[in-house]
Amino acid sequence: MVPELAHIDCWIFDLDNTLYPARSNLFERIDARMTAYVARLLGVDPVEARRVQKLYFHGHGTTLAGLMAEHDVDPHDFLADVHDIEMDVLEHDAPLAAALARLPGRKLVFTNGDRPYALKVLDRLGLGGSFEGVHDIVAMELRPKPEASAYRGLCDAFAVDPTRALFVEDMARNLPPAKAIGMATVWVDNGSEQGPGTTPEGIDYRIAELGPWLNQILEQA
Repeated sequence: MVPELAHIDCWIFDLDNTLYPARSNLFERIDARMTAYVARLLGVDPVEARRVQKLYFHGHGTTLAGLMAEHDVDPHDFLADVHDIEMDVLEHDAPLAAALARLPGRKLVFTNGDRPYALKVLDRLGLGGSFEGVHDIVAMELRPKPEASAYRGLCDAFAVDPTRALFVEDMARNLPPAKAIGMATVWVDNGSEQGPGTTPEGIDYRIAELGPWLNQILEQA
């Protein structure tokens, strides 16, 4: 490992648009289902549903958090509905699996999605055996990143020393809370939606794609 990361013994990864490239457009399918869910719930047209969806996403961290706060939505019903998508745009990523296997230490997934969906994505990518565990929105007690409690809960659940951990994420706003507790941070700047006014802060590494960066830090050792 490159010297500046030699202390890392826990590698933590977001799921969507991080372990697979944003250009696959898988998350667009979830996004469309969220819009449809809001339209049905509120009895509004797709344009208004989209506006409300994004209002909640930007204001509450996730669309679900906004719907729970404003409309008392059943989170399990919502998660099951919006994650009911085909994953044919994803393929096994053998090079990424190989790079993850070479990382010294533990590997975890930290996602605002739920565990059943995360496991399906990992299986589709051929990464089902690459991670020790998944810390999902249910484990966060439905309080998503970037809420500080989500990061504390992850560290408590898996006995992670944040000063020896690195977190990789495509949403820049989710990195400062990790940095604040001592994690090294990596922003996958790949064009995924950031939200108005988002300023990349608390970032140690800014990369375009995960696999090539992992190979770079391993090969420079």
